[in-house]
Amino acid sequence: MRNLQETHLNRARASLRQALSWYGYLRKSGQLSSNPELVGLVKPELEALNATLNKLDSNVIRIAAFGLVSRGKSAVLNALLGDKILQTGPLNGVTQWPRSVRWQPGGKVLVELIDTPGLDEIEGESRADMAREVVHQADLILFVVSGDITRTEYKALLELRQAQKPLILVFNKIDLYPDTDRGAIYQNLQQLGTGHPKAKPLLPDEIVMVAAEPAPMEVRVEWSDGRVSYEWETPPPQVDELKETILNILNREGRSLLALNALIQARDAEAAIAQKTIDLREQEAENIIWQFTKYKALAVMLNPIAFLDILGGTVADLALIRALARLYGLPMTSYEAGKILKTILFSSGGLLLLELGSSLLLGLGKSTAAITSADNPSNITAFAGSAIAQAGIAGYGAYSVGKAAQVYLEKGCTWGQLGASSVIQEILSQVDQNTILYRLRQELGLKL
Repeated sequence: MRNLQETHLNRARASLRQALSWYGYLRKSGQLSSNPELVGLVKPELEALNATLNKLDSNVIRIAAFGLVSRGKSAVLNALLGDKILQTGPLNGVTQWPRSVRWQPGGKVLVELIDTPGLDEIEGESRADMAREVVHQADLILFVVSGDITRTEYKALLELRQAQKPLILVFNKIDLYPDTDRGAIYQNLQQLGTGHPKAKPLLPDEIVMVAAEPAPMEVRVEWSDGRVSYEWETPPPQVDELKETILNILNREGRSLLALNALIQARDAEAAIAQKTIDLREQEAENIIWQFTKYKALAVMLNPIAFLDILGGTVADLALIRALARLYGLPMTSYEAGKILKTILFSSGGLLLLELGSSLLLGLGKSTAAITSADNPSNITAFAGSAIAQAGIAGYGAYSVGKAAQVYLEKGCTWGQLGASSVIQEILSQVDQNTILYRLRQELGLKL
């Protein structure tokens, strides 16, 4: 298992280094530096890629606590730390800004615990937005509740699930409930905590009951002289199960979690770079598509030999895809261009396959007309008719390929050999059924 985790970590590093190497090459070659506006636009994403790679090399796992106000997020983290470092109190909104604290449980794994403001703070929308941003940096999420999930909590939980991060539901303040009520609430949380009505109930390591800051209890004290007095005592926190659950997850799949989160951040950053580039160069891209549309139509129309005109049209489509990639400053090899074209052909609802079939029939007719035109000059008219029809279909196909390629390139070519999306799928396909990452894979499958 440890060897597999190291493999996942190394694959993630290779993917990020490849992306940074490519964008570094674009700077040196002048494709980025020649457009100062674009350099400024993509600077945050490039910095994010660098920061993500540095985080991978540091091997620090980030665990962020989320929830509504007064659910005891800070208290849960303090209980894990074994010290009251983070401020807590009876008033709503004690935590004003995200705050992180280093935690080294067991003396082995280095963890960064992140406390966040309540997701429903009144007049605290900016702080809530900041809290949601933290989730993108987190490798594991603790969603803290203190009873049955409210409508607002359920909505917040769904939003966190969209971040595609492993999540532990923490049922805090169990000391306030009788055993019967506590069990009923736990069962409800097991189902609702999945964030999907058709999903299976949460597994034991995905929902944990704790009492991070138990309420003081009145204790009867009987003295040796017969006197009886009453004192208030605060029971110790009950977080051992949560701590053990977190340690088990980190030992079992911590490095894989780190790798997966880094890849998700890299994928989002590369997609943002691609989208900004596409938006900035939209008109140039449209000109290139129309240019190749005309070239392909003319090449197919003037070629008198069947099959060769289809081959020429395919070459033109591949050249169009690579020309768009160069315009956007995205990595693209001939092999990858061919894979994109194949994907477009099989996902176009048969329209481009119809182009191939029609081009074949018209091409054969055109070739026959060209061969027999010496004996029968009227066949020249048939040749021209077939050529014009074939040119129209070929032009339509080129334009469709160009537009479809644009959609693909918006993803930043993250589906290459070491692309972030490819490595994400690779990691998720290798995880064991008893891991929290396996549950994440199931959730992603439900969304697809």
